Order: sequence, then structure tokens, then C-alpha cells
Amino acid sequence: MSGAVSLTIQLSGSQGKTNHYEDALRNLGAVPLPGYCPAPDLSCDGLILCGGGDLDSSLFGQESRGSEPPDPARDQAELELFRAFSQAGKPILGICRGMQLINVALGGSLIQDLSSHVRVFHRGMDQDLVHPVRTLEGSFLHQLYGPLFSVNSFHHQAVDRLGEGLRAIAWSEGGVMEALDCPGRPILGVQFHPERMAFSKRRLDTVDGAPILSHFLTLCRQAHSL
Repeated sequence: MSGAVSLTIQLSGSQGKTNHYEDALRNLGAVPLPGYCPAPDLSCDGLILCGGGDLDSSLFGQESRGSEPPDPARDQAELELFRAFSQAGKPILGICRGMQLINVALGGSLIQDLSSHVRVFHRGMDQDLVHPVRTLEGSFLHQLYGPLFSVNSFHHQAVDRLGEGLRAIAWSEGGVMEALDCPGRPILGVQFHPERMAFSKRRLDTVDGAPILSHFLTLCRQAHSL
């Protein structure tokens, strides 16, 4: 990336738990601006909504049915971040919880607790699991990795009804949505954690997560040049 303009990416995540995202971005030549419940900073070139706890089920019109206790302050802050960056036409990447927040922000809903026979593939007790995903032909994930590849996993919730304008582009066991995009808009979401499959966290049993983050930065660079 020698000679390229340094991109600044706003990160919203759990307190003290954004270091893997920060490290991956720095390895790609970008400047992370992390925070917990930050106000939107539209001087940044893009937004990454990081992983974390469950969203408040009332945000998608449901009573709690298996959700873990929410963080209402973070929920509201990240909904405002999404609205601000989306209205500004700036690229947004949601990772795990972040993908779920994008879906809810656009009017979609979530599966609050995956059924036990499906959850066993997606969330271990204290570490990532690994499972295959299949991709939509022509999607950016298909272009990066092909039709079938392995990713990490640590979640018990998932996207259910898609929000307005979104489409699913990857699935795993039982039809669980693993990635989404928004045709015509620079909005992406992945249910897995590319930052934990890249650089110092690279693992042999999954694909390299760095190309996903690099693809997002390319979108940011394209938007920056407009």
C-alpha cells in the first residue's frame, strides 16, 4: 500500500475489546479510531461495527426469547453510527453483532437463540468453532474464496428476516445466514470474525480473513476519491 492515502476507520465495539480489529487494520495500512458508544465521526473514511453482546430484542419488535442482557447505550450509539455513515454514503462493515445490527437498523429481525442442533456448530464454550459456508455466485465472498470455504464462529444469534435492500450472500448449517450485502450501497456484513483469521491471528483451518478487510478498505478508498 506504499504511496496510498491512509484511510481512517471508525470502530465501535465493546470496551477494551477492539485490539484485534485495530491490529488487522494497521497491518493493512489503515488508521483505526476505536471507541465504545462513540459519536459518529464523518471525517473517517468508513465504519466497522464490531462483535459483542446481543441486541435488545425490542429493537426488532420481539420480547426476549433467549437473548442475553443487552447494552442499550451501545445499541443506540451504533444505530446512530449506522444512520450517519449510511446517509453520508460511506462504507460500513458489520462483523458478527455488527452484521446483526445492520439488519435490524434496516428493519430486519434476528433469531434470538439458534436451536441446539444448529448452535453446536456455531458457538463453543470459550473459543471459536470452525465450519464451512457456501457463497452466492458473483458475490464478493465468492470472488475472494470461491463457492465453499471454512470460517470461525462464535455466536448464538443470527439474521432472520432481512432488512430493506439487503441480500444474503453466504449460508452455513441449517441455512444460517453468514454474510450479507446491500446492492448499490457500500454496506457489508459477515457473521464470522475475519480479524481473528488474519495476520498474527491467522489459522490453518480457515481461510485468511485479511482479504475481506482489504476489500472493505478498497470500498473506502473508492468512496474517498469521489
